[in-house]
Amino acid sequence: MTEEDAIETVIGRFGKYQNWIFFLITIGRLPAEYQLANVVFIIPNAEYVCNDEGANMTSNYCPCDNPVYDTSIMRSVSSDWNLICDRRQLASVAQSMLQVGILVGSLFYGFLSDRYGRKIATLLSLVTEVIFVAMSAAATELWMFVACRFLIGTGVGGTMLCCYVIIIELSGKSFRPYLTGLIEIAYIVGYISMPGIAYLLNDWRNMQLASSIPFAFTIFYYWLIPESPRWLITMGKKKEAVQLLTYISTKNNMPVDNIESMVDKAYEESQKERKHHYGSYLDLFRTPKLRTYTMITAFVWLCCSHSFFGINQYIGLLQGNIYINVVLSAATLIPAMIYVIFASLYMRRKAAIIASFVVTAASLLFFLVVPKSMESITLTLAIIGQTGAYTAFVQIYLFSCEIFPTIIRNSAMGFGSVFARFGGFIAPFVVNVGIEWVSISVFAIIALVAACLCFFLPETKDIVLLNTINQTEKLESPQKLANGIK
Repeated sequence: MTEEDAIETVIGRFGKYQNWIFFLITIGRLPAEYQLANVVFIIPNAEYVCNDEGANMTSNYCPCDNPVYDTSIMRSVSSDWNLICDRRQLASVAQSMLQVGILVGSLFYGFLSDRYGRKIATLLSLVTEVIFVAMSAAATELWMFVACRFLIGTGVGGTMLCCYVIIIELSGKSFRPYLTGLIEIAYIVGYISMPGIAYLLNDWRNMQLASSIPFAFTIFYYWLIPESPRWLITMGKKKEAVQLLTYISTKNNMPVDNIESMVDKAYEESQKERKHHYGSYLDLFRTPKLRTYTMITAFVWLCCSHSFFGINQYIGLLQGNIYINVVLSAATLIPAMIYVIFASLYMRRKAAIIASFVVTAASLLFFLVVPKSMESITLTLAIIGQTGAYTAFVQIYLFSCEIFPTIIRNSAMGFGSVFARFGGFIAPFVVNVGIEWVSISVFAIIALVAACLCFFLPETKDIVLLNTINQTEKLESPQKLANGIK
């Protein structure tokens, strides 16, 4: 018998109301997901012929003062601001600035969410994302675009973090394995539709406008999205928690008896030996177990991000039609999402994540020995590598949510995301190093390191989400809790 989740017994594992909130969150996340998927179109390695005297219209000739760009695929940031030759590294900077913004946004929104609530942090990240993406389309100088790219990243960081946590905390324990995959619907929709948008619009500014302005309706989410009842209870807002849980129970056709007594009991448990009213990043390092979990999960997040974003950008450099390559890459994430749900239901957390990293590393190592003339096989191996990194990245979100207690859950996720952004930041520079075997080897080794680190984390499958630091520290083994042993 697994320990009962009191919230689930009151509002159901995932009823009509949670489905409605999930739908709103999924639609609202699309502007952020487009920004994660569009880099191969808006900041690519520009193709051109050099019109300088003596260059004889040679393709990709350097140095070149008068390039003639191939805009048949896309008018891009790279072509608008001549990010070629000695300015090529500026393209990597522009790509990486999104990751810097995500880093800052993860820290800011992690603190905001734990201190002032999941709702305000979620709303702010969704609305500002729309504003910043639209602003980037109006940039007239490269530095303006780079600054907007950073601001876009802050919104992406908040959206990735806060939307995930609020959905997890509104759901019951028994439904969490399904959410691990379902929460990725927004990214898959954004990724798979991006090539179509790029093909139709053929201009990076129009793409930015099309992926932002239509989503301005997210400002009305203030009246549609609730606060997390788990956060309300932990913060001692018992009256608000009772009102919200009663409302959700009514919407889900669940009985509303004993909600107040359940909230009282949950609040008392959350206050036992509690020293702080608010969690902070310092709490991640105050106690032995949490300190260990924090450092390991942070580095695993780095490995996930570095591998996924690096391989994602590398696919854009492969031979063949870029639209088809990206669509195929995106399509493979659908079975990947199904695998994530299956793994969350039937596999141990650590085994599933380690398997994903091993698949990533193995496919990349095979990539190195396959002749480049076999384009379909190299593309397949690259896509398999990206899929493995993607499933690991998705699963580490749930794993981290289960490892850390409510009082510092968002702070822990934000801290892990900081390291993920560092991994994402250096990925474009590894891709653009110019020596293929070096780039691929780095991604493969990083994936293997992450697999090894996961062995040192606790198993958390089927546990009830813990609320306080003391609950985490006093627990002999999370797996014992999953088996109902105290």
